[in-house]
Amino acid sequence: MAEPPRLRADPDERPRSAPARGQPRPAPRRVRRGKPPRYAARRLLARAVKLGVLLGLWAVIVGGVLLAYFALTLPDTSQLTVGERRPSVTILAADGNLIASFGDLFGRPLTLKEMSPYLPKAVIATEDRRFYHHFGIDPLGLARAAFTDLRARQIVQGGSTITQQLAKILFLSPERNLARKIRETLLALWLEHRFAKDQILEIYLNRVYLGAGTYGVDAAAHRYFGKSAAKLNLFESAVVAGLLKAPTRFSPARDRDKAAARAGQVLATMVEAGFITAADAAAAEKDGGAALAAISHPGSRYFADWVADQIGDFAGTADRDLTVRTTLDPRLQEAAEAAVGDTLARYGAKDLVSQGALVALSPDGAVRAMVGGRDYSESQFNRATQAQRQPGSAFKPFVYLAGLEAGLRPTDRLVDAPIRVGNWEPHNYLNRYQGEMSLAEGLAQSINTIAVQVAERAGIPRVIAAANRLGITSELASDASIALGTGEVNLLELVSAYAPFANGGMGVLAYGISEIRDSAGHILYRRAGSGPGPVVAPELAGMMNDMLAGVIAHGTGKSAALPRPAAGKTGTTQDYRDAWFIGYTADLVAGVWFGNDDDTAMNKVTGGTLPAAAWHAFMLQATKGVPAKPLAVPGSSPQTPARSDESPLDRLIGWLGSGSGPGPAPRN
Repeated sequence: MAEPPRLRADPDERPRSAPARGQPRPAPRRVRRGKPPRYAARRLLARAVKLGVLLGLWAVIVGGVLLAYFALTLPDTSQLTVGERRPSVTILAADGNLIASFGDLFGRPLTLKEMSPYLPKAVIATEDRRFYHHFGIDPLGLARAAFTDLRARQIVQGGSTITQQLAKILFLSPERNLARKIRETLLALWLEHRFAKDQILEIYLNRVYLGAGTYGVDAAAHRYFGKSAAKLNLFESAVVAGLLKAPTRFSPARDRDKAAARAGQVLATMVEAGFITAADAAAAEKDGGAALAAISHPGSRYFADWVADQIGDFAGTADRDLTVRTTLDPRLQEAAEAAVGDTLARYGAKDLVSQGALVALSPDGAVRAMVGGRDYSESQFNRATQAQRQPGSAFKPFVYLAGLEAGLRPTDRLVDAPIRVGNWEPHNYLNRYQGEMSLAEGLAQSINTIAVQVAERAGIPRVIAAANRLGITSELASDASIALGTGEVNLLELVSAYAPFANGGMGVLAYGISEIRDSAGHILYRRAGSGPGPVVAPELAGMMNDMLAGVIAHGTGKSAALPRPAAGKTGTTQDYRDAWFIGYTADLVAGVWFGNDDDTAMNKVTGGTLPAAAWHAFMLQATKGVPAKPLAVPGSSPQTPARSDESPLDRLIGWLGSGSGPGPAPRN
């Protein structure tokens, strides 16, 4: 039997021969430790490279997907030049000056060459000084903004270029988030690729929002300065450019001082950019006050709001731009604001009065001035048209008119003494009684007991009817206390109700709109004259004028005296919550109210103090340069007034002695 073949032993497994006797035994083999072998290091590096490439590929894929997503979800750019907007309403004063505008007001699109040369420079200096040197994104600007934001720990600076701002204006919402920023960047790159730099700047200047409903520099120029953007001077251009930072805060129609300060900053940046010299900037600031002074004051916004609420009644809800010519007289408006503002500034803190209002009408009811409060920017509540307050003794002329219509005469005598009407005991202001006196004197001195007796003799229904007929539209309670003005009215209706005394007996409807046109110039409405017609017999209107003239001549309204014939009535409510003075000349009817919105008491302010003084200050300015005219007197019409050198008492005695007056009216 053959033997199986022998397997060759592995050389490493061969038995080692023992060393010869007496020879040293070889040292055992040592295994190297510590650093891996060279091929292991290469292997680790290869893995790292492979992972890096893989991550890079995934980053490219994810980035591409995100980029594709944002590119696919970009807004439609085909309607670049089309913008949706609300129809605008432009409200003008009687002389054509701008008062306010509502809705979206767009000016005429202008080329850069047509604009004032200062305007693009002012915008570039303040918004994007490197505009002509970047590709739509400004890395330096972004880095600067990022550093500022990190230091402030909030977003305080966007670093957006004009191109990015245009992208946001045209296509995006104003919200701040990463998705919007990515879309804004992509759109900015698209705009830079699609348009030249001048075109981008031009579109931006014609579309940017600049406050007060204006879009584009031409609309803003017309809104704030009454001229085209082509005619703006250096300072005006700086004002417009300054609006880009905060259109409401720096609006010259809201705060002229802030607008001027912001314009100064813009001029300084223009100097830094090398667009103008320091001398140019100084000269512009020096002459800038006149430009801002011509801008309509925010106080007239009370009137503008009141008018705007009525436009739909006259022009419907048209989807076209409208221009509304009103009755407001800017000179009288300025005088009204000064009278109320100066009075509150001087006496408000001391006398605990925080608000005031003033309304002035021509005798036919056209509103010439309206102040609805101390500061429109702080409160848009119109205290001239919306506040319902007790008129106090300012209501008494309607009581006395009802008495005259019931047969009483100004010379009739009643006794000022304690009286009782049911369970009510009316008292006089000073809680004193003067005994027998005429009706005329009772009205001049605002004696409560006399007024209540007149109301009782006339009948409360007749008093309410007289007030309603003259223009009091608020609901009045049918009780004896109405004689002392306990019903609530607003200032506008109260002033309107005094107008028939000034015009000889014709009722008026207070109005502020004289004409409405559309953008094509078509007349949609024009006031042709309307009103209730005669509401007071001319003889009785004349008698009321004489009695109310006595209020100013020697009664509670002496502080309102003017160097011309005038009449009026004071009013003070319980605990000094309201103080009024309503008065008139032959050319103007005006009323003033002071009080507090929370109905708290003032510091003994009566109608004969602050309201009468403010009325006096306003009327002095309002009638400056206007020839003095006498008031209508008993037996005369407004066209044939009696001699102005006769006293009210002489006229009354002469009229009564002639027997030419109307006979007694039936009593209730």
